[in-house]
Amino acid sequence: MKKKGGGNIWSTPGEIREKIMRLWDRGDILSARIRMESPFPITLSLRRPGARDLLERFGEVREWIRSLEEGSQDGKGFGYRIVWTTVNHRILGRNRIPLSVVIPTESDALHLIGRLKESTLWQGLFEQTLLLFPSLSGWFLNSPMEVLDHLREWDRILSVLGWFSINPRPGLYLRQLDIPGVDSKFIESRRKIISELLDWILPENWIDQSVSGARGFERRYGLLGKPALLRFRLLSREVFQGEFSDMAVRPEEFSRSHLGVNRVFVTENEINGLAFPDVPKGLVIFGLGYGVDRLADVRWLSGVDLFYWGDIDTHGFAILDRLRSYFPNVRSFLMDRETLFAHRPLWGHEPDPFSGVLTRLTPSEESVFELLKSDSEGPGVRLEQERIPFGWLQEAVLGL
Repeated sequence: MKKKGGGNIWSTPGEIREKIMRLWDRGDILSARIRMESPFPITLSLRRPGARDLLERFGEVREWIRSLEEGSQDGKGFGYRIVWTTVNHRILGRNRIPLSVVIPTESDALHLIGRLKESTLWQGLFEQTLLLFPSLSGWFLNSPMEVLDHLREWDRILSVLGWFSINPRPGLYLRQLDIPGVDSKFIESRRKIISELLDWILPENWIDQSVSGARGFERRYGLLGKPALLRFRLLSREVFQGEFSDMAVRPEEFSRSHLGVNRVFVTENEINGLAFPDVPKGLVIFGLGYGVDRLADVRWLSGVDLFYWGDIDTHGFAILDRLRSYFPNVRSFLMDRETLFAHRPLWGHEPDPFSGVLTRLTPSEESVFELLKSDSEGPGVRLEQERIPFGWLQEAVLGL
């Protein structure tokens, strides 16, 4: 029964199903099985007609009662039982109307919401899984519904778990895992659930707790990930490697190769690295951003003239500070007050400034950093390196 505005005023069979469906969607019905604490029978109160409704809308009340009866165990053979109450009306006399409904068993609830088949499938997967991995009982309790999202592929997921359970930290690429019926794309596209499950079944010392998430999947479970490469350009022919000047290599390989250079520039922007002017025995590394940590083990950088060219903004100085933690010899390049104020028309806005404390800046660098933090020249002032004219860069290089 509905108000003129459309909202239900008396409870309907559809609303009863919705309440049970919410229990299903939350996983309460299935998790109760694991705890062996059945929530049934469940009693649900009803919004029902009052004395005035009986007098003024008796036909609608009878229709409401009929619809409830049709949706009940008496009408369908399963579902809810109606609990009746007797109302004494001064005009209509004694009338029996529904007070509440009771869903007696889990089976009645599952029939009512049409989830009996899914429940049976879930039970089979639950029992199959616990035979192989008893520790996953806790995962099922926490995430009872998640397995239903992977019904068709659960056997393959179990195969993946089985492989990892007997191959601790294998040191292989995903492409090298030889698991019947499972390819690397299957694992890559299901890292989230596989990771959740592996965390439950593997010993703690097989898991690298310092990384998590999809990007950290390989490291977390001892696989080889796509190597983080260093991109660099050699800036004069005398130090070219054969005919090669523009390369990307693994950090450990770069750390073993001095390359015959004595002047190294580190810059964030890729195009700036590609367009960097010629420098005798020079090299430019680019595209790292906060990834300057990749240079930490390249110890030969301590013995060259090392420069960092970042944006003149708070994060640019934060990256400089981080790089200097590894290489105290690094000098900032084109990150000075003169460069900043000479290009005022080209200033932009830094949307999320760095707010921490930097301890490795020189006094002149610190003054620019504090100026930017203070917003004294405007909120979030920044001068991105690619906005600096190429001629200014060339002159700065010649002046080193």
